[in-house]
Amino acid sequence: MELFLGGSRAALQACIRNRQQVHVVLGNEACDLDSMVSALALACFFAKISPEPRAAFVPVLNIPRSDFPLRTESTFLLKEQCIPESSLIFRDEIDLFALHQAGLLSLTLVDHHVLPSQDAALEEAVVEVIDHRPLEQERGPPCRITSELVGSCTTLVTEKIFQGPVEVLDRTTAALLHGTIVLDCVNMAPAAGKVTPKDARLASLLESKFPDLPPRGDIFEALQNAKFDVSGLTTEQMLRKDLKAISGEDVVIALSSVYVTLQDFLRRPAVAQDLCAFCRQRGYDALVVMTIFFDERNEPSRQLALYSLQGALQTAVCQSLEDSSNPSLGLSPLDSPHPTIRAYAQGNTTASRKKVLPIVKDFLRDWGHCGAMQPCRKTRAEPANALPGSTDSRPLEKGAAGRKDPPKSQRLGDDLLGDEDTHLPPTPMNSLVDECPLDQGLPKLSAEAVFEKFNRIAVARSCEDSPEKK
Repeated sequence: MELFLGGSRAALQACIRNRQQVHVVLGNEACDLDSMVSALALACFFAKISPEPRAAFVPVLNIPRSDFPLRTESTFLLKEQCIPESSLIFRDEIDLFALHQAGLLSLTLVDHHVLPSQDAALEEAVVEVIDHRPLEQERGPPCRITSELVGSCTTLVTEKIFQGPVEVLDRTTAALLHGTIVLDCVNMAPAAGKVTPKDARLASLLESKFPDLPPRGDIFEALQNAKFDVSGLTTEQMLRKDLKAISGEDVVIALSSVYVTLQDFLRRPAVAQDLCAFCRQRGYDALVVMTIFFDERNEPSRQLALYSLQGALQTAVCQSLEDSSNPSLGLSPLDSPHPTIRAYAQGNTTASRKKVLPIVKDFLRDWGHCGAMQPCRKTRAEPANALPGSTDSRPLEKGAAGRKDPPKSQRLGDDLLGDEDTHLPPTPMNSLVDECPLDQGLPKLSAEAVFEKFNRIAVARSCEDSPEKK
């Protein structure tokens, strides 16, 4: 693994220079430990078994490099295995669109199977998918699909590696895979509702092949402590650390996993103003904060909060979460110090964000079709380096810091296109106004929309000028 990662950048540069095939293994936009290790291990496996010596197999972490320090459990595990961060390649360091337009790109997706709209131009480059979520999108041949509801995507990657030559699995890769399975499956505890028989079997296979791997309890405790270590992070960084956003017709709702008690989170200085700024910068209409923490017996507890400046939307989302039966969240109201934040204890501790996401998706579908009052359709400000239309189920990690893309010369693959060419995908419909076809112009501005817009500005200013901010 160390040798493979150390040479991956040079191998990629050589393939670009010689216009040879590049096979990218791409994790999801959250880039959690499961996504990162799945990409690293699978790309390394492909490189070892490939009959094509001239192709480059490149794992790409699907976030900007500047966001990686927020993935504290990932940085910890890499340090434990003596893998330098400098050997990794991040999404803002490689131009996948240029590689695809040059006919050089093959793409394997791990820990996700649906590309966001801003990456739609890469769809035809996808040759394989490995995911542990229910399939939302069908793919026909020749794309190979591995999909199974297990606790960790690395379980499926480990199974694929064990199906190959036995000598290709090295100890470093095994340690990465083993630690990730143990963490994702909550130390293989059945009470947590994550582990499956296949997770347990593959973890045991790794342990039998490498008996010197750390005991499960030790690696779980170390990784969990690293994952939950938010000391020194601002509220904005805590929210960005594990964030997903999904869109309806007129509404964007984000869900963030936070690793402290809800009471500690709500006691942070000026937290209501921080939430207001966080949502406004990213165009979120509502934010679901899901907290998780563990007691001295390592048993999980969950709490949930819903933030929104739009009272009708907040009430509707809360009602949907309270009424859910598949799964039932077991929500019990808690006191909240802020009127814009509704707080709950979550009795169903097995209902992770992955299980809450479908509830929110169903709500957005129904909200878009119902006759209830909805927020006005709006144009959301995007970061300077965001691709057009980046408002769907992708964590919008580039907004708050105002960080710009590196100059063209810093991205691998940029020089494949001439100055007259563009590597951007076709402009999506919603790049000007959500769901407005560009050939029909902008929607007509109604008096109600103007009134709603001014109403929102007034609420936002009042949130900035509140006494808690001073």
